Amino acid sequence: MQVHEDYIKRCLQIGKNGLGTTRPNPMVGAVIVHNNQIIGEGFTSPYGESHAEVNAINAVKDKSLLCKSTLYVTLEPCSHYGKTPPCSDLIIKHKIPKVVIGCIDDNPEVAGKGVAKLKASGCHVVIGVLEEECKAHHKRFFTFHNKKRPYIILKWAESADGFIAPKTKSEKKPVWITNIYSRQLVHKWRAEEQAILVGTNTVVEDNPSLTVRDWKGQNPTRVVLDSSSKLKKDFVVFNNQSETIRITNSDIDFNRPIASQICKLLYERSINSIIIEGGAKTLQTFIDENLWDEARVFTGKVEFKEGVKAPRLNGKPISEITFVDDTLKIYSNKKQDSETSHPDSYQVLSK
Repeated sequence: MQVHEDYIKRCLQIGKNGLGTTRPNPMVGAVIVHNNQIIGEGFTSPYGESHAEVNAINAVKDKSLLCKSTLYVTLEPCSHYGKTPPCSDLIIKHKIPKVVIGCIDDNPEVAGKGVAKLKASGCHVVIGVLEEECKAHHKRFFTFHNKKRPYIILKWAESADGFIAPKTKSEKKPVWITNIYSRQLVHKWRAEEQAILVGTNTVVEDNPSLTVRDWKGQNPTRVVLDSSSKLKKDFVVFNNQSETIRITNSDIDFNRPIASQICKLLYERSINSIIIEGGAKTLQTFIDENLWDEARVFTGKVEFKEGVKAPRLNGKPISEITFVDDTLKIYSNKKQDSETSHPDSYQVLSK
């Protein structure tokens, strides 16, 4: 199976090219191999355009080779009509005899139907090659379909002495804790996720735009908590640079834990990933309800002496990176990870 794994690794590598553009579709990678040589490869185009398998097939110059080739793909080929026709039909049309799949698509519209269609056509199907890696690659997609909520990334910056904001400030704009390199990385992250959320106080105190400015990419949908509907339309977050979803007391009950209610509302809006950027109270709410998947925490060299304490997060980081004089720690919510178990053996479905 080592050869299969090598080609699935290539699928994962090229699939990442779709990060931030395919949403809410998964960022699939596909490779077509003939006589141990890659003759075509592709990744999912921006939402509404061609899927990875279609792009890989289109990249093959000599289509007569397809009936003697193997298609490798990170996720089960779709079997239903959406914005585009089913990929499984195209595979069958070109008589590709063997398909190797990283993991099954949990979307109820697919969920094994693509494999069944391929098998019925006489195609030899191998499932579960680098399954864990493929499920991790498609974490946003699987979280949305399996847990009925977006994939949630917590992000904040704290001072060297543990504050997320100073006690007082002279202007209604952000007080920068991190350097320009860290801020550019944050804008890259914004381009990769479908939405970004802040609370009322962050809008009032910082008047942020929550857009991508220091990185080329698509602005995320902005989500603003406004329990008493007091935010005026002249705040920058309500400009036309991106869609803004305002969540008020007519949408959720702010007298009860709000994180789960927000997740339900965003799921209904088909938001499959979101960055929670603050402030401290909003972030802590998601931590306390255990509704988060990753936390990305910067620590700068500035000291505030007093101010708003940073959120409290238990556990050790899985990685730590230094950006000149900033430190970035990445945390993974192991409790959330353990809620989903994945089989670790290959399954072969042949003709």
